[in-house]
Amino acid sequence: MAFKFLALFALIAAASAGVLPAAQVYHSAPVAISPVHVAAPVVKTLAHPVLAKADDEYDPHPQYKFAYDVQDALSGDSKSQVEERDGDVVRGEYSLVDSDGFKRTVQYTADPLNGFNAVVSRQPLVKAVAVAPAPLYAAHH
Repeated sequence: MAFKFLALFALIAAASAGVLPAAQVYHSAPVAISPVHVAAPVVKTLAHPVLAKADDEYDPHPQYKFAYDVQDALSGDSKSQVEERDGDVVRGEYSLVDSDGFKRTVQYTADPLNGFNAVVSRQPLVKAVAVAPAPLYAAHH
C-alpha cells in the first residue's frame, strides 16, 4: 500500500516540476523586458493563387423558374410555391395552410427600383355555411 502512495507522490512531483507536461500552454510572441531584445521567430508564408471564376461564366441577365407543391394528407402539410427571375426582377407566390385553418397566400415582387413588396391574403379553408333560424311553430290548442 505504501508503494502505491510513493508512486502517486512521485508522479505528482514530476508533473509539478515540469518533467511531465500537465497541459499544453501557448504563448504569444516573446516580449523584451530587459534591454536585451529577443527576436520573434521568423514565419514564412507562401502566397497561394486565388482561384476566381472566369468572366465568361458571369451571366449579366440571369433567368430561372421553379415551382413545387406539397399535399401530404397524413401530416396535413399543404404548401406550394412558384417563382421566376428575369434579370434583376423576381416575381413569385407561395401559399400554406396556417394552424388556424386559413390558407395564407403571399404574392411578391422584388426589383432594384421598388425593392421587395408582398401582398398577403388569407381565406378560410372551410366555407361558412349559413344556418337558417329554426321556424317557430305556434302550439295548437
